[in-house]
Amino acid sequence: MDGPVIYNTLTKNKMSFHPLDPKQVKMYVCGPTVYGLLHVGNFRGAIFFNLVRNWLETQGRKVTYVYNYTDVDDKIIAKAQSEGVSSQVISERYIAEFEKDFKRLGLHKQDYNPRVTEFIPQIVNFISELVKLEKAYVVEGEVFYDISKFPSYGKLSGKKLEELEAGHRVVVDQKKKGPHDFVLWKPSKAGEPSWDSPWSKGRPGWHIECSAMIYEILGPTIDIHGGGIDLIFPHHENEIAQGEGRTGAPYCKYWMHNNFINMNDEKMSKSLGNIVTARKFMDDYHPEILKYLILSAYYRAQVSFNEEKILQTIAALARIYSALRDAEKVARASGPDNTQLAAPDFVQAMKVADTKIADALNDDFNTVEMGAQIFEIVRLFNALTPVKKAKELQVQATARLFLEWVRRH
Repeated sequence: MDGPVIYNTLTKNKMSFHPLDPKQVKMYVCGPTVYGLLHVGNFRGAIFFNLVRNWLETQGRKVTYVYNYTDVDDKIIAKAQSEGVSSQVISERYIAEFEKDFKRLGLHKQDYNPRVTEFIPQIVNFISELVKLEKAYVVEGEVFYDISKFPSYGKLSGKKLEELEAGHRVVVDQKKKGPHDFVLWKPSKAGEPSWDSPWSKGRPGWHIECSAMIYEILGPTIDIHGGGIDLIFPHHENEIAQGEGRTGAPYCKYWMHNNFINMNDEKMSKSLGNIVTARKFMDDYHPEILKYLILSAYYRAQVSFNEEKILQTIAALARIYSALRDAEKVARASGPDNTQLAAPDFVQAMKVADTKIADALNDDFNTVEMGAQIFEIVRLFNALTPVKKAKELQVQATARLFLEWVRRH
């Protein structure tokens, strides 16, 4: 079965995609931490990996797609305390809000959306296994992963332990054996959510949730793990250490990471005041504009949202929708519903475009070229089928075939 070539963050090159099972793909993508409305950058992964799953299924594979919710986190706890409610109230509220935005985008829902709070026993068991294997150690009710017991640590990010700076999303803690050891379990403070464990009444560290969910839902080795480039280190690096530390088997074959979205050529940040939620963007413009902006750029490249680019996108989509409107008018005209009467040159052009789109998506999901081919077909349709010729059988057939082609893509 032919498949795409994928840039693998682990190997630092493009590789032909050969899943563990030729007809089945196990895919996990890190989902949101739910303490507020998500900004447009948070949706880049959701939109892009939706396309990845759809394309792999178009090729005849069944994709089991897992996209998690982090519903226990310091930011969630802080939000809950500020509002005087439980962490569960906050996480439930913003999971529901995220799913509203997700639905507006018309994306295909994932197969599983596990939550940390649903997997506490599995997480505790996972940590217990690491402790038994002496890959983790306990200090005063806190459990740390011992990086020195995993010699290949750094193979995803390319970082070496001696080059790492303490404090990169890792709190320097005198209880650690090494400065880069990371927390698997920590005692909860008063008023925080907590669960029983062999070590303390507490809650999981951030990294362990994904490893435990993957192990329980998909097994010891998966085909594709996705997320933003900000997760490569330390989150995904730590996932590998946990997963392979427990099983000894490869954790994931293909690692895929999407780049950032900038706002007006600056990285989105609260300090700059340029955070734009997906909700506001869709209210101000349209869900299709958000999807188009994200997919109009190569997923490994940064994309900048600014007024000029948004206006260009509106104009581009207007050309597509105008062509579809004209095609529908022509297609509604009386005449036989026979697409075989379509203009031969246009039919051939669509076949060429189909081949180029397939080649583009098989080349590490090159959505830029995919978009170019769609616009080429729209241009040819506009040239071939003016509305005033609606009674010509060839024009009707061409319009109907064009509508079918666009809906398929």
